[in-house]
Amino acid sequence: MNTPDILSSTVKAMLDGDRGLLAMDESIPTCHKRFAALGIPQTEEARRAWRELIVTTPGLGESISGAILFDETIRQKTKDGRLFVDLLQKAGIVPGIKVDEGAHALADFPARKVTDGLDGLRQRLADYFQQGARFAKWRAVITIGDGIPTRTCHEVNAHALARYARSARRRGSFPSSSRKC
Repeated sequence: MNTPDILSSTVKAMLDGDRGLLAMDESIPTCHKRFAALGIPQTEEARRAWRELIVTTPGLGESISGAILFDETIRQKTKDGRLFVDLLQKAGIVPGIKVDEGAHALADFPARKVTDGLDGLRQRLADYFQQGARFAKWRAVITIGDGIPTRTCHEVNAHALARYARSARRRGSFPSSSRKC
């Protein structure tokens, strides 16, 4: 299947029917925080077991068309050795991946955030595609308050988003309908 066909079939599958998108892309610290509040052990095995419960839910594909995974999740398997990505695909769910690596304070502007993860992104995208991901998510964290966000914050995050989009469109990364920038 060529690149435009992959892109077209991905979009068609995600928009097929009246189904939604499942966000399973919590970072390890966020997952641990939620587990701690419930008295659940904060271990890789507990995270794996929780995610296995989700991806093996009977009829999941009837309500979900796409699932955003985290780096750890895309590599995980059920206790009996089946890849989560394979289970999602079998259920008619398109696997995707969160590719940003969190946010940090913008230099000289501690109340403003910028998203990390551009370094090595092209290779990560290609690796995730090989593992079965067919779409990617990048986020920008914009703090809203008195006098913020500023133009600088918008510009820095817009620049990061543009660099993400360019990486995602390059040959060897995720499919795109056009290779020209």
